[in-house]
Order: sequence, then C-alpha cells, then structure tokens
Amino acid sequence: MFEGWDNFYILIGSASGALIGLLFIVVTLTGGMDRDQALRGASRYMTPTVVEFTAVLLISAIASAPADARLQRAALLILALVLCAWALVNCRRMFFQPLGAQPTHWSDPWFYAAAPAASYAALAAVAVLGWAMGVGVVAVTILVLGVRNAWDLITWIAPGGPNAKPAPPPE
Repeated sequence: MFEGWDNFYILIGSASGALIGLLFIVVTLTGGMDRDQALRGASRYMTPTVVEFTAVLLISAIASAPADARLQRAALLILALVLCAWALVNCRRMFFQPLGAQPTHWSDPWFYAAAPAASYAALAAVAVLGWAMGVGVVAVTILVLGVRNAWDLITWIAPGGPNAKPAPPPE
C-alpha cells in the first residue's frame, strides 16, 4: 500500500519524534507557574499537541513497517478509531468545560480539539479506502496542526503566561 513512500514517512516520523522531544523542553518553561494552573494547561493544551505528534509518529511507523497492505490498513483504522474516541473526549472538554476554565482564545477549541478530531476521522476514512496519498495528506495535516499548537503554546508560555509582569514603559 505504501510502496515508494518510505522517505516521506521517515521524514515526517522523524520530525514528529523530534518535536515531541522539544515539547518536553517546553514543559520546563512552566516551572515558575502555579502548579494547578500548569497541570490544567498541560491536560488541556499540551496533551493534544503531544497526541498529534505521536499520531504522526505511529502513522509513519505503520506505513514504514514491512507488512501486508491489509494489515497496515487495519492498524491505521484501529489507530484512527482510538484517536477519534480520544478526540471526542477532548472536544467535550474544550467546548463544554465548566465556567471559569474557558480557553484563552476563541481559536483554542477549534485547533486543539475540532481540527484534530476531523483529521482523525479523515484518517479512518482513508484507511478504509486504502488511499496511500490520503494517509500522507492526513499525516501532514496532523503534523501541521501540532506545529501550530506547539507555536501557540510557546508564544503563551515563554513570555510568562498569565503571571507575567507588564514590561516597563520605554523611557
């Protein structure tokens, strides 16, 4: 099913693995935050991003493994169904959360929950269809979502997040 795609999956699988490692470094930036706030933020924002990179890593591993095409399609379908179930739980958390725990920006539920859920559903569809090009497109889409979400996290955490003190006015 994935003949001729070896370099593609090695490239995006390696990229997603490296980005997972970089996210662990990002976690160290939360050291000065309130512990409860950091844990809430990690489950709400960091975990979906890690899941996205892990999904691409697993898609790459399945696609690169020397196996029968039916076995690869079945493994991709199982992975997609597990990811869809997780994404639905994450959508519920992001869209229907208790008052006082709203996302920091209107786009957060869409990029951290809805877009990944749609991507995982698309992965299930292309796995059933056995469309190698579709799997590649979905994998890149998930990778780009992960990069976008990681950038969002960095730009929020690095300046100090909600505990940041305003910069002094220029003299």
